[in-house]
Amino acid sequence: MPTLAILIGLQASGKTTFYRQELAPAYMHVSKDNFPKARHRQRRQMRLVEEALAEGRDVAVDNTNPAPEEWWPLVEAARRHGAKVVGYWFPPDVPGTLRRNAARTGETQVPDVGIYATLKRLRRPRRPDGFDEIYAVRFDGAGGFDVRLAEEETE
Repeated sequence: MPTLAILIGLQASGKTTFYRQELAPAYMHVSKDNFPKARHRQRRQMRLVEEALAEGRDVAVDNTNPAPEEWWPLVEAARRHGAKVVGYWFPPDVPGTLRRNAARTGETQVPDVGIYATLKRLRRPRRPDGFDEIYAVRFDGAGGFDVRLAEEETE
């Protein structure tokens, strides 16, 4: 059974570094950042995800994915292919995000307003959103990550 990993968090929250350290090479990397000039980035992303899952490959979607509107098409694709859906939630750390973003260069740096816009939309994923498992991911202070099964949010 393939697995679809959905990374969820602010820009510069460590998602891509986490992918490189923890999920590569077992997971195919799909990110809209990999095709910035594409006219239909969402369509292209979904095509790549569908193709990989159809081949039985594990896939990691590395975007901000701040809200259910971004998760649902991915979850639906995973279900069509009998894949497990795992969320990796990067709880917001705005000062840390702004600091890491400021250290970026060129097109990888995001205007601060973009980070705040994402923060307004950012919602913690929950199992009823279609996830089989959800992990909270934080920096461990030693160049790696602390990954723990996320406790369900109480309303």
